[in-house]
Amino acid sequence: MTNPPRPISDGARMIVEMTPELLPGEYVFCTIPAPDRAEPLIREALAIFREEEGLSLILARDRAAAAGVATDAVMRCIRLNVYSALDGVGLTAAVAGVLAEAGIACNMVAAFHHDHAFVPADRAEEAVALLVALQSAGTASH
Repeated sequence: MTNPPRPISDGARMIVEMTPELLPGEYVFCTIPAPDRAEPLIREALAIFREEEGLSLILARDRAAAAGVATDAVMRCIRLNVYSALDGVGLTAAVAGVLAEAGIACNMVAAFHHDHAFVPADRAEEAVALLVALQSAGTASH
């Protein structure tokens, strides 16, 4: 078994190495105020966050619909395939900034190994193209 790569904390290097990848599937962000209603969905959630107003979940769109959860804002997930350090600075701002300039909403979720950008499903391909261009621009200036 090989050791995992060392996390990258340098902002410019994170951008150069981010290699965005559009993951399959569609997702929705939802909140479930009643813990007993959330319990069966927790195991299937891509991510969970506890807020005062209830449990926030990221669910596959079809699972959310089957559970009667609103599926209005359908998102796609773009994984940034750089092993970004949790204390790294600049990647989230660069990604969110380039998408904001194009008028694309972006919900960033940082996990232990990678950052993920959730964008509206109907603009996901455009978002990936913008992030690839951002990566290329960083490579050219490096």
